[in-house]
Formats: sequence, C-alpha cells, structure tokens
Amino acid sequence: MAKVVVFGHTEMARMTHFYLQHDSAHDVAAFTVDGARIAEGSVHGLPIVPFEDVQLLYPPSEYRMAVPIAFSQVNRLRAAKYRDAKAKGYELISYVSSKAVTWPGLTTGDNCFIYENSAVGPYVTIGNDVVIAGSSIAHDCVIGDHCFLAAHAVLLGTVTIGEYSVLGANSTCRDGITIGSACIIGAGVTMTRSAPDRGVYMSRPPERLPKSSDVLSDWLNWPVR
Repeated sequence: MAKVVVFGHTEMARMTHFYLQHDSAHDVAAFTVDGARIAEGSVHGLPIVPFEDVQLLYPPSEYRMAVPIAFSQVNRLRAAKYRDAKAKGYELISYVSSKAVTWPGLTTGDNCFIYENSAVGPYVTIGNDVVIAGSSIAHDCVIGDHCFLAAHAVLLGTVTIGEYSVLGANSTCRDGITIGSACIIGAGVTMTRSAPDRGVYMSRPPERLPKSSDVLSDWLNWPVR
C-alpha cells in the first residue's frame, strides 16, 4: 500500500480519491494544487497544500502522487504537472478499476487511469499519463503518452493513437488506422482513415426539424399529459 498525494481539488481529483479509497490498496493522504489556486482548506477532510511546497510536507521518499487532470489544453496541462511531479522526485501511481476488463500482459506507463466499464483487449500498449474513461480498446492497439479517451470511445484492432490526442465520447476509430499526435476527435465522430498530427474532427451539430414534438406525439398516438 502507498500513501498518495492527489493533484487537484475539483471533480477529477475528488473522483480519484473515491476510487483509490474504495478500489485500491492506496491511501490518499492529501491534495495539492498551485498555491494561487487554493480556495478552501480541505477536501473530504484531507488538507490541500501548495504544490510549490508539497515535497517538504509530504516527501517523495514516503509518498507517491497521482495527477488526474482532464484534457485541458489538449492534455498539455496534465503533462506539465506530471513532469513537475517527477522533477520533485515523486513516483506516480497508476489505477486500473476492478470493474474494467483487461487481459494478462497489458503494458501501461505511470500516472494512467483506466476507469470502470473500460475494456482493453490483448496485446495493447498504453503509454504514460493516459486517461481511459470507460472506453473499448481492441487487440494490438497502441496509445501514446498524455492521451485522454472519453466514455465509450472505441478503438478497433491495431489502432495507433499519437501522444496528447483526445478522443471524445462515442467516437470510433476503425481498425488499422493511425491518429497523429495532438489530434482532437470529437464526440460521435467515426474515423475511417488515418489522421495527421494536430487534426481536429468534429461531427455536425444536430438539426432541429421544422415541426413540433406535438405532431410526432399525435402521429405515434402518444398522449401528452
């Protein structure tokens, strides 16, 4: 069991505290953020300490760290804090939910978070500092460092995802393609071809039909109460 300091004090940090306390052998000891962003004194009864001084209060010889930041700045914010934590001497933990499906031989780096309802097939390689939030990853996929995969993102077999890329909820990458570095694949987008670095792909917004739902209710014989 490791004593862990969690970077952040908003949703991702609070959720990480919950997961680690209920579904891991780790024990969360404190939270840390940049000193200028401390707006409250504690989270779940645990102290929030300035990141600038965290190694003095919670030395890396005794504590590990988790940096569960979302995809701000196309994952660059999380990557920066990941590097800062390592520069302070911290070992960064990874968390794989007991409610995720994985297979023997899964290779992951540090500061990875594979949350519930994720399914990761055989022969998959996941880099450092990757967040997988309920995604489906088929066999022989490779995910580069500092990526974020949102809920129900789907990678079919032998897909390669370049570092810093973001895959939105319900996006799909067909088998055999390569998504370049720092790409943004929007929610619901289906990628059938490889994408160059820094590509942005978004689905069209839904179109409102020129009719009222009352008309459809009458047509389907659904009473409106």
